[in-house]
Amino acid sequence: MTTTSPTPPVTADAPGDATTLPAYDLGLLVLRLGLGLTMAGHGLQKLFGWFGGSGLDATSQFFASVGYPAPDAMAVVAALTETLGGLGVALGLLTPLAGAAVVGTMLNALAVTWTGSFFSPDGPEYVIMLLAAFTALTLTGPGRYSADSFVPVLNRHRLVYGLAALALAVITAGVVLLVRD
Repeated sequence: MTTTSPTPPVTADAPGDATTLPAYDLGLLVLRLGLGLTMAGHGLQKLFGWFGGSGLDATSQFFASVGYPAPDAMAVVAALTETLGGLGVALGLLTPLAGAAVVGTMLNALAVTWTGSFFSPDGPEYVIMLLAAFTALTLTGPGRYSADSFVPVLNRHRLVYGLAALALAVITAGVVLLVRD
């Protein structure tokens, strides 16, 4: 008499299931493009005044009004971080670092926009959603339809890279917030 061990059921939406990987990767691509290009657009508003933005001078004045030292430099850093981090996420290029850069910026935005109210237009609801989405992409990685998929070292130990990048983002954001008046 032979015995067979029961085969565990396979769920149709398991990320490791070979039949659903294309859907998983396609979902990540759509999320990356939507979030990344939206964030890059925000950065270009600050950097060049494009898309109805205020440009660097007004962004610098805003940073001065909320107590950041060297507001001109902070405006450039925020604009470049949003632009390059957003484009990096959209392309899936150095995704842990690109996503974490945006996370650090969103942590500062959260500290500045928190007014006691949660929902828009006065609350940080939008910033929290961006923070959560970029954190998730930093941890999951970009999927197969990305520039990172061509760099073998970035396809391994994704969680370790994501956690390290997020730790760097939190520390950097914390230091920036501590030097604020």
